Formats: sequence, structure tokens, C-alpha cells
Amino acid sequence: MMKCFARMVMLIGFLVGFISINAFAGEGLLMNGAGATFPYPLYSKWFHHYEQMYPGVKFNYQSIGSGGGIRQILEKTVDFGASDAPMEDADLQKAEGSKILHIPTVIGAVAVAYHVPGVSKGLKLTGSVVAEMFMGKITKWNDPKIQELNKEVHLPNKDILPVRRSDGSGTTFIFTEYLSKVSPDWSDNVGTGKSVSWPVGIGAKGNEGVTGLVKQTPGAIGYMELAYAIKNNVAVASIKNKAGNFVEPTTVSVSAAATNVTLPQDYRVSLTNSEGTKAYPLSAFTYLLIYEKQHDTQKGKAMVEFLKWATHDGQKFASELHYSPLPSSVALKLDETISHIQVGK
Repeated sequence: MMKCFARMVMLIGFLVGFISINAFAGEGLLMNGAGATFPYPLYSKWFHHYEQMYPGVKFNYQSIGSGGGIRQILEKTVDFGASDAPMEDADLQKAEGSKILHIPTVIGAVAVAYHVPGVSKGLKLTGSVVAEMFMGKITKWNDPKIQELNKEVHLPNKDILPVRRSDGSGTTFIFTEYLSKVSPDWSDNVGTGKSVSWPVGIGAKGNEGVTGLVKQTPGAIGYMELAYAIKNNVAVASIKNKAGNFVEPTTVSVSAAATNVTLPQDYRVSLTNSEGTKAYPLSAFTYLLIYEKQHDTQKGKAMVEFLKWATHDGQKFASELHYSPLPSSVALKLDETISHIQVGK
């Protein structure tokens, strides 16, 4: 009897969720979002798959960079924003009518990619060396500081061309935050931000632009989300982590970066240069940004149901696209956060 009752409760729970999403599916809801290019490969997969399950809900996501995503959610020109850089307190205070929630979706890696003739893999770099390269203080690939880290590799006497983002970028925030932690010179003279005053190099728009420029330019070095590097067959360096180990960006090493991190109530936390012998030092959560009070009832319901799916069932798509799924403890904590979203308020 008890088993039958338990099955009945589970069935009812499933039907409630199914009915709630399909109640507005036939009305052709369009959910507009904008922001980070960092998670775009995964979000594209998510939106396509979700639209197949619930044809009445469509997503229009503009991959314009984290800076644009934060700006548009504050201006309320989109239903949700996306950013790899947590919003600053000053920006959060600009939100009108409701506070903005940070919903971590997956963990990703910023890869340091390079195009060095004759060196297709195995390059090792430290954060301080990368900082000097992007400050124009190391200008040749066979510089003694790089050669010392790669004694078994023949490095050419070729100019280094740093490639960086030209738009406001969460990927840039992660990259510059890491360099600020490991290089006092970088911290004092360049600093951390979605946009910074770059000492040298050329800019490209989006992770796509940086990846393309590095791939086609011998001597280039750039930073991008790992999925872009792998998809475009661009070589990535192993980076020395806080424990002193050279670590490649992988789903395993990215997950390791989140192992010993204490998660605050609002989820705004840094994973760069984190503890752990196997942790990749340029790892980060990426976030969806939504208002806690959803005044549009139908869109609010659709957003809540999508977030429930993305933070649980949607996680199965993460690894195949070279992102790390949310730790189960984070997903469970998010259940409570999502349940407090006020719809129709």
C-alpha cells in the first residue's frame, strides 16, 4: 500500500511539472536573453533541446558578451541576462523593482591558447609569464622564461602576438582576475575587469573572434572558453596551479577547482587560482541573471521551469561540450533559490 502511495505521489509530481510547462506552451512564448559568449555552445544545445520538448517555448539568445548581458538585464530589454563575471554591488543596486538573482549553470575553463609553429601540444606556462606576455614584457616565443618551463620543446625566435577581447567580457574578467592574483605587476598596472586597458595586443569580438584570430595567426596567444579551442582544434597550454602543478583544462580539472570552495548565499564566488592539486586555475561558474520578481506570469512560469530543467536534467549535456556539471550540492541549493522566485508579483 505504501509503495503504491509513493508511486502515486511521484506521478502527481511529474504531471504537475508537465502540466505547468505545457499550460503556456501553446501560446508561443518567446524568451529573450543576451550576454556571455563563454557558455554559448551549451546554451544553444539547451535551448534547442528544450524547444524540442516544449515547442511552444522559444528562446532568442544574443551572444554579445557578459557586459552587454548585464546592461540589458538592468535595462529590462531581455527576460534574462548571462554573465561569467558576477555583477558588482553597484550594478545590483541599479536593479529596479526587484533584486537580480545569480543562477550558476555550469563550470567552465578559460583556456590559454597558442599558435606556435612546430609546437602543437605540451606547452607549459605560469600565470606570471602569461602576464608578462600580455604586458609586452616577453615578446619572443623563445624567451628564456618560456624556454625554462619547456626544456624539451624547441621554441622559435618568433614574435608573440597577444590576442584579447575587444568587447565587455566575462571571459576577460576571469582571465584578468587570475592574472591579478598571481602577478603583482599585472594587478598594479592593468587590474581586473570585463574590460581593461590592454598594454599590447589586438582585440577580437567574442570567444569566436579570439579563437579565429589565434588559429589563423602564427605567433598568437589568446584566451577563450575551452569549448571554442577544442572545436577549432587550437592548442592550449598547461597552466601552473596554486599547488605548483601544471594542469591542462579538462572537465575533471575544472570540477576540481570547485571542490574546496565555500559557496555564498548569492552564489557570487571566484574559482580562479583555487586550492587543489588537480585544480585548473582559470575556472569559473557562469551565471544566468534573472529578476526575483517575475511580473509577467507566463514568462515567469516558463523561466522557472526552464531553470529547474537546466540545473538538473540539462547538466547531462555539459561534459560533451567540455563544461563541468554543477556539483550536486550546488544543484540542490539552487532548488531552494528557484522555488523562491515570485511569479506574477
